[in-house]
Parts: sequence; structure tokens; C-alpha cells
Amino acid sequence: MGKKLYVGNLSYSVTDTDLEQLFSAHGQVESAQVITDRETGRSKGFGFVEMSSSEEAQAAITALNGQQHDGRALTVNEAKPKTTTGGGGGRSGGGGGRGGYGGPRRW
Repeated sequence: MGKKLYVGNLSYSVTDTDLEQLFSAHGQVESAQVITDRETGRSKGFGFVEMSSSEEAQAAITALNGQQHDGRALTVNEAKPKTTTGGGGGRSGGGGGRGGYGGPRRW
């Protein structure tokens, strides 16, 4: 198991410091970050915490997943690595010519 945790369903008032304090009861916190909207700076309601060992991470999951914090039930689990998809995910297959719809085909 990894050391990085996903923390979801956070109250929008939770800060990085609040997150660090919440998890420090279960081990040494390497980093704690609430994810914010780039334009508004407002919390997106989730964050990530990195613990110093996978044992501490598991202890934090066991203790905090489903627990109430600021009136909300937290979701705490192992963070999954961000996956990158190859290409733009457009439609496969040929046909069509110059792009766009072009109407029904006439053979």
C-alpha cells in the first residue's frame, strides 16, 4: 500500500493546516494539501495527505474513513496515481472527408 491518501467530502472551509492536524494523530504527515480551484482559490472539497509510512497511512484510513468532520462524512482511501490517456479520445474509424458531419452519404 502507498503512503499517499485521497481525502474527499471535505468542508470547503478546511485548510492544509487543518488537514495536517487531523491526520497527525495517526502518524507523521509528510504533506497535506487541499485542492483549490485555480481561478477562484476556493476549495474543491478534496485533498491529499502523504504519511511517512504505509502503516501510518493504513491506520489513518481505518480511523478516519467515514468519520464526521465539520458535519461531513470523510472519504479516506489510498490515492490512485493520475492516469494519462493516449491522444484525444476522438472517434475511431474513417470516412467523412473534410471533417464535420456533411450529411448522409450518397453512394
